[in-house]
This record gives sequence, structure tokens and C-alpha cells, in this order.
Amino acid sequence: MNNSTYLPELVRFGTFELNVRTGELVSVGTAGIEAGAAKVLLREQPFQILRILVERQGNIVTRQEIRQILWPDDTVVEFDRSINVAIAILRKALADDADHPRYVETLARRGYRLIAPVEWQPSQTAAQGFLEPQAETLPRIEGQISEREPRAAKPWRKAAVMGVCAVILLFVGYLSWRHFRGVSPPRTKIMLAVLPFQNLTGDPNKEYLADGLTEEMISQLGRLNPEQLGVIARTSVMGYKHKDVRLDQIGRDLSVQYVLENSLRESGDHLRLTAQLIQVRDQTHLWSQDYDYAAKDTLNVEDEVANAVAREIRVRLISQQQEDLARSRPVNPEAFDAYLRGYHFFEGNTDKDADMAAKYFERATQLDPSYALGWAWLSRARNWQANEGLIPMEEGRRLAREAVERALSLNPNLAEAHFQMGRIKQQVDYDWAGASASYQRAVALEPGNPENVRAAAYPALFLGRFDEALQLARRAVDLDPLNADSWAVLAEIESYLGPLAQSAADSKKALELDPDNSSSPIDLSRTYLLQGRPQDALPEIEHVHYAPSRAWLYALTYYALGRKKES
Repeated sequence: MNNSTYLPELVRFGTFELNVRTGELVSVGTAGIEAGAAKVLLREQPFQILRILVERQGNIVTRQEIRQILWPDDTVVEFDRSINVAIAILRKALADDADHPRYVETLARRGYRLIAPVEWQPSQTAAQGFLEPQAETLPRIEGQISEREPRAAKPWRKAAVMGVCAVILLFVGYLSWRHFRGVSPPRTKIMLAVLPFQNLTGDPNKEYLADGLTEEMISQLGRLNPEQLGVIARTSVMGYKHKDVRLDQIGRDLSVQYVLENSLRESGDHLRLTAQLIQVRDQTHLWSQDYDYAAKDTLNVEDEVANAVAREIRVRLISQQQEDLARSRPVNPEAFDAYLRGYHFFEGNTDKDADMAAKYFERATQLDPSYALGWAWLSRARNWQANEGLIPMEEGRRLAREAVERALSLNPNLAEAHFQMGRIKQQVDYDWAGASASYQRAVALEPGNPENVRAAAYPALFLGRFDEALQLARRAVDLDPLNADSWAVLAEIESYLGPLAQSAADSKKALELDPDNSSSPIDLSRTYLLQGRPQDALPEIEHVHYAPSRAWLYALTYYALGRKKES
């Protein structure tokens, strides 16, 4: 049908019938509307997207087109996130599945389309000849603005429309998922903290080695049996580096029953690693061992430590895990050293550090072209450089994709590579289903890494898997309780799904851990607005660094306060 003509009001697709004028959606069933119809609640933005999809009748609708139609060019809104949530709510209304769609199909890097057959039905107004545009007619596909809301409307009126849409979109999730008010179930697994390696080599330049071995030990222990043993993430334990903190205090801070202390010494071309396992409750030393080894045997020594720890705290290992620990894992010593140096700079979290990290990761892959871990982290560094404008965007993204594809070809079971592929699919391809699959694979391979778990939560939310998203966010907090980012992710997901009071509390926890956390003021402001507390939102908005988000939140808040001229 030609989109240049006005369409009838009623459209049938699959087992649904939509009135594109009134916004009513009914499920008519396979037997037809005569057999009885059930109304389906569909809020404004999901309805607008559905209207666009049915009017296009199987043709692709890009995200940019959706943005231009729902949010005029001079309207400030977090449209990427709003579109993702609106699509998720639309799929829920249609009982659709993002992975196996019957109605709304996502086309990676392109947009969406309705794949069900579309059949336009005669309506009463059509029969009476009322097919001319009416004042209440919705905006056309070509992006025309309806007469009800002309482009020259006052700014506060646009803010009003935006505010109503945004609040409805967020609040519908809260109303639909308020059963999440309960707290997470009590934890029964054993929790362990690997304290930062003490650098006793006498060489301060070996700090990178101590920090790198801390991360490697955490990763190794976290893979043992995540159902029985939880290992606190690096971010939460590194705060104890060079600090004399009592073990009972660490136990309370991290909710752990055991602590693994490690130290590193150097003797000629050999290293000595000393590890001791301590029970926090009574500070009993359960096990201690010294290991003298050459640099090339580092990973094998860590396997031995992991096995000993599992034995002492009675963690059952399946046969495959036992085989993995027994298998020799020699590495090129120089390549491994270059990787550890690169990791040290990457954690520095500045643009200069990113450039240095890329150089060392590249050096690692040059020394050992088969080093999959080096390729995976080189991809992450290239991605960072591209996003920050340190290298040309297109070149950086191409190099990042090539590096992670190389890593996966070398080791299809490398969690770091699947995580990075998920980042590329999400940020570059806008392929949320593909990103979700990559993140899920990373979580399966390395379930103790909270970065994997946090990353997997967002696609689960936007694809409508709300239970899974909340569980993943809570799990990330358990694994990384002193990391502000973990609390911020949990708070944001709770702001969509509820409970709102808990979302506000968790945002405050994130800010307590890191007053400079960028996302928490946004989440806390939005939560206050949803709670009907716009006055409380104002001081939080002042701390929002990202200008578009700040303007968007001010517009909503001033409108809610009745200060329309300011909005």
C-alpha cells in the first residue's frame, strides 16, 4: 500500500487487531474477533512504534526514523535506551520473543520490521468517508508533526509530552514487576576473597606483576565451581592494597568466610609465591605453601594453588574442572609479561594509559601470535582508543573487531573474547540479541567475573527478560560489593522494574562508594521523579555530568513542579 495515502484505521496482523487512530490493541485469537477479543494494554511509545511498523508493512524502520518521529530534533531525551525499553515492552504485549520473533524482528545495525502479514480492515469512519486528515491524526511516517503539536510549540509543551512519555515508559515496568520487592534469597555458597599480592621483590616496578597475578588468581578460583564457591572481584579487594586491615573487618565488608593471602618474591630468574588460606571466623590458618617457579610456569602454579584451596574448603570439582587444573598451561614468558604490563596500564583508566596498554597488548601478540588473551585485550584497548578519539573511529573499530575475531579463532572458549565481542555487537552493531548471546557465553565460561555479569544484565532488560536482568545485577553486587558500578547497574535496573525505594537506596550506595560515579545521579533523579518527589530530584541533577541527560532531567523536573517556563 502506498504510504502517501491515508490508511484505514484497523489493521490485522497475526492474532492481533490494532486501531491506529485510537491506539487500541486487541488479541482476537485464531478464531477471529467474533469468538471474543481481549484488550492488550499498550502505552504511548510502544504503540507509536507498532503503528510505524504496521504502516511500513514488512519494510525496515530504522532507529533513526523512530527517533525523528517520536522525538523531534530539538527535544532532548535518552532515545537509545528509551527505544530499547519500548521495544521490549511492545514484545511483551505481543507475547513475542526477540530470539525467535513472530512479530517484531530486529535487524542488526539497521532497525526493526514487522514480519507478520498485515491486513487492513474497513472501519466505521472509513465507511462513512472520513478518510481525510483529522486534528487528532497521529504523526505520519515521513516524520510530519501533527497539528496538535506543531514544531513551533513552546518548549515547555514539548517537555510535557516528553515527560509524560518517559514517565509512563518507566512506570509501566514498575507496575508490572512490583513483585520484585522481596530481597534476594540468602546466600548459601562459600565466599572467598583473594587479597592483593604483596610485592616483596624490593622492586616497585614489579607492582604490575603483583596486580596481574592477583587478577589471574581471582579468575582461576572463580571458575572452579561457581555454584559452591563465590570469589570477590578484583575491584573490591584492591582497596585493601598496602593497608593494614583486620581480617574480621574484611570479612564483614565483603561477607566472606575465607581469605587467601599471597606474596611475591624474586630470586634470580625464578619467582617465589607464598599463599596461605585463612578462615575469617577464628583467623585460623588452614593451609600455607611456597612455590618456586620460572616465569613460564606461572599459570601452572596458580592452578596448583586453586586446587589446594578447593580441597581445603571442600569445594567439589567435576571431572572436567579437575582435568583443566591438571593440564599444563605453559606461556611465552615475555608475551605474558607484556600482557600483564598492558593490563596494569588498562586499569589506570586514562587515555594515556589506554595508549600504553594497546602498545603492550600488541607487543604480547607479536611475541606470541597464538596468544588469544593478548588479542582479546588488544581489541578492548583499540575499542577504547576509537571511542575516545585517540585513533580514527572507523579504523579503531575495524582493528578491535579483527583482534577479537582472531582471539575467538585461537580459543573459542575464552571468556574475555566473548565479552569483548558482546561489546562490539552492542555498541557498534546495535545487535542486542547477538550481544546477549556473547555475554551469556562469557558468563558461562567465567561466572565469577562481575564485569561479564553486569554486561549481560542490560541486553536481558532490553530484550524483555526482566527476571534475568535483575538476578544478574544482584549477582554482580554479590561478586563485587565495593564496586560502585555494580550498585549503579542494580539501581538502574530497579528503577525500571521496581522497587523504587530500593533503587534509590542502591544509587546512594554507589555514590557512597564513588562520589564521582557518573550514572548514579541520573538514576537517583529519575527514581525520585517516579516516586513523585521532584523537589528531591533537583539537587541530584546538579551532579549529572552529561549535558543532554542533565537538560532532559531538568525539563521533566520543572514540569513536574509546575515551573513550565523553566522546563
